[in-house]
Amino acid sequence: MIDFITSIPWYAWLLLVVFAVAIRDVFFQKAHTISHNFPIVGYFRYWLESIGPEMRQYFVANNREELPFNRIERGWIYASAKKENNYEGFGTDRDIYAHHHIFVKNQMMAYEVPDNHPNTEDKSFVPCAKVMGAYNKRAKPYRPASVINVSAMSFGSLSAAAVEAMNKGVQKADAYHNTGEGGLSPYHKQGGDVIFHFGTGYFGVRSAEGSLSMEKLKTLVENNPCIKAIEIKLSQGAKPGKGGVLPGAKITPELAEIRGVEVGKDVLSPATHKAFKSVPELLQLIEKIAEATGLPVGIKGAIGKLDQWEQLADLMLKTGKGPDFITVDGGEGGTGAAPPSFADHVSLPWVYGFSSVYKVFLNRELTDRIVFIGSGKLGFPAKAAMAFAMGADCINVAREAMMSIGCIQAQVCHTNRCPTGIATQSQWLQNGIDVTLKSERLAQYFKSFRKEFLEITHAAGYEHPCQFHMEDIQVNVDDTDLNRDLRSTYKYQKNPIPFNGVQELYDCIHLGGKSVTK
Repeated sequence: MIDFITSIPWYAWLLLVVFAVAIRDVFFQKAHTISHNFPIVGYFRYWLESIGPEMRQYFVANNREELPFNRIERGWIYASAKKENNYEGFGTDRDIYAHHHIFVKNQMMAYEVPDNHPNTEDKSFVPCAKVMGAYNKRAKPYRPASVINVSAMSFGSLSAAAVEAMNKGVQKADAYHNTGEGGLSPYHKQGGDVIFHFGTGYFGVRSAEGSLSMEKLKTLVENNPCIKAIEIKLSQGAKPGKGGVLPGAKITPELAEIRGVEVGKDVLSPATHKAFKSVPELLQLIEKIAEATGLPVGIKGAIGKLDQWEQLADLMLKTGKGPDFITVDGGEGGTGAAPPSFADHVSLPWVYGFSSVYKVFLNRELTDRIVFIGSGKLGFPAKAAMAFAMGADCINVAREAMMSIGCIQAQVCHTNRCPTGIATQSQWLQNGIDVTLKSERLAQYFKSFRKEFLEITHAAGYEHPCQFHMEDIQVNVDDTDLNRDLRSTYKYQKNPIPFNGVQELYDCIHLGGKSVTK
């Protein structure tokens, strides 16, 4: 029998397998019409469909066509992270008359950096102009040492290697790292400043009944001095009003221990919080956390209806209390997986959402109390200039940070099959991440971003991005009113931020970043 089998040539065995598959398709398989009607050949259709996104990304789509990030945007991040040439030649290939194209108005004579200025030594030193917790007199105020930071992405959604690379990267870039709602993992504790973030699942600070444990939160902060502030997630841009989902395939024993959940079971976060059910209760929780931990406490939300934001602002005006920072997430979505109906239609894009909610606090003269953080595809200098002109004090980046450490926009983050090892718990795929190298690349992307952002700021005649006004930025509007500045477009004027020079920020005792040399 063995001699008979080995005597048959390999191509005969191949033909036999193909024949068997054809018989199966024609007589037994009824689920797929194409392979039933066209056995064998029909499989090529499914294969071509499976590689369609990659084919379009690399061979079909032009440089400015892809979403969510086009080839030029990704290329700029990759080149910046690798310290390669990120310039363009022969002029822009953008349609500069397209709707929402951004124009930064340059000054006739640019700002000149004095000899003894902090930016003479460090051309990428751009700290936040405001101090988190200063107005509310928190015990441990915090000034972010970088205006660009890593947004909320949890361990679980991202791999251990990716989280570790990001944390080591923010340490090198003097930025901070938001944990996302998956809890504080060992990979978040590699030396970088941390914003501890929790959502409706309260992972890492979860009580037995699934609500927030104040005792666990207090202990966590006491045991981890890297935590500089706490953020309460009300909603996120990818799926506001819908709880998070982490597939059971991603729940390893380590993840289960950090989150306080079961191995192998899907983790479904509720859509609403148990710790509070109203705006007054939210305000009480903020103050309770701040008193227990001494840290600045903020909230994160995607913007839709404004009635509860107005209620929050009215209570802040009445009580003199409130969040120390507000992170405004754009409806553009992010790393979190979401149904298309949510990702495409629920909540406002960042520019509309931020302008709407900022006016709520501006009209009540509350903006000085709050550090406003923007999150929604803002990891490019011109977009950041627009955000600062509208009232943002910092920006958080998620997908841009992922790209700086190797993300190729495969858009399979929710499947546990991320080919770059960033958004997967597969140990085999994670092995492709060189943590030391990737941390350097994230740090270099942040430094390149800040340097170019600062150069745009100086071109506009300012020393620091906080000095941008809404009249400094123009956008194309429509055919009947070709372009207008931001003030005319969004019908408000940003409140000027008190600023006495970068040297004062450099000397601030609350400045974050472990490697800032004083």
